[in-house]
Amino acid sequence: MNEVSSGTERGERDARFNSMPKEALEELAVSAIHEHRRLLAADEAVYEEWTRASGDPSIPSDVLANLQDEYIARQKKSEAQQEELSQIIDALGYIPDVPLDDAN
Repeated sequence: MNEVSSGTERGERDARFNSMPKEALEELAVSAIHEHRRLLAADEAVYEEWTRASGDPSIPSDVLANLQDEYIARQKKSEAQQEELSQIIDALGYIPDVPLDDAN
């Protein structure tokens, strides 16, 4: 049942993206690419903190568990965002050129 409703939801999102004007879709794609980059950077920071803490015997196990839980939650959010980005790019038909942010 979940697969059916997930397929229906995805079809509705795909239809929404496919019905958008090309210019709006490209703006959405650029925005989604920037968001994807921000999420990856934040995920990497949490992962590095978690791995550093894992190697430190003075860090309490509950702190390690919280870092691991946060990392896993971030991975799920990034996966969902990446799926939406993929749908946007599929509807657009190409990957727009998005230079790296100067702030990175």
